[in-house]
Amino acid sequence: MTELSLKAPAVTKVPGAESSGTREREVFLPRDARRRTPLRTLRERLRWPLGIYTTPVAILIAWEILARTGVVSKTYAPAPTSIVRSATALWQQGVLGPDLAISLQRAGIGLAIGLTVGIVTGVLGGLLRSGEYLFNGLVQVLNTIPLLAVLPLMIVWFGIDELTKVLLISFGAGVPMYLNLFAAIRGVDQRLIEMARTTGAGTWRLVTRVLVPGALPGFLVGLRFSLAYSVLGLVAAETINADKGLGFLITQGQTYLQTNQVFVGLVIYSLLGLLADQFVRALERVLLRWRPSYEAS
Repeated sequence: MTELSLKAPAVTKVPGAESSGTREREVFLPRDARRRTPLRTLRERLRWPLGIYTTPVAILIAWEILARTGVVSKTYAPAPTSIVRSATALWQQGVLGPDLAISLQRAGIGLAIGLTVGIVTGVLGGLLRSGEYLFNGLVQVLNTIPLLAVLPLMIVWFGIDELTKVLLISFGAGVPMYLNLFAAIRGVDQRLIEMARTTGAGTWRLVTRVLVPGALPGFLVGLRFSLAYSVLGLVAAETINADKGLGFLITQGQTYLQTNQVFVGLVIYSLLGLLADQFVRALERVLLRWRPSYEAS
């Protein structure tokens, strides 16, 4: 008969742990709670030297080679270096700077409005039953409506001025923030809430010490989606009836068959999305230092 061998779980001894009698106290920690060794970090750096940028950089290099060798026509997909030269020329001509500034202004105002509405309604819906009945059904309906489907109606209601573009961005940013924040608050462990109540914690202490830290990961997920959808809303708003901004730059490039100019706008949109993701990652490293998380091998 074959014997079954059971491997004991990994044990990490905490420095300075007190001894109980002659036996040393041993603390079982998950693998994710241990520090990375320098050797492991070095191996990861050698394997993925650019981290999350490894694949995008590899695609750019392959794109450059294919464009230079003529495999990919420059009319349809110019080389990345050619796009960079076009962006530099547009900046020196005083075209790209003002268009980028107006796009950032639109995105900033719309994002601020959307996040404010999403956070306020998400907190009310998560904490109060009446807030759930008041907002949840409406937001679930709005969540199924695409941004491009809302745009014609907003043009009919508000015209083609800046208000329509800002509201479209706000719509894209507010809905995911509400959904994720509502789910995060309702997903806080009930046992933690009961434990806080048994220790005599009031409503304010319960919210600040239990609900806010427990809902913080979900809030950051909602922030990531809100930033991404605000960029999508910016794209949708600026490509229709815009006379300035990155969308107008792309439309002009399409009209006059300037493919480089179209790619300049697309690259800037993608960089805005990448910067938004890196911003949320930085917030996670600062705000969620207390929470051990899984580290992929």
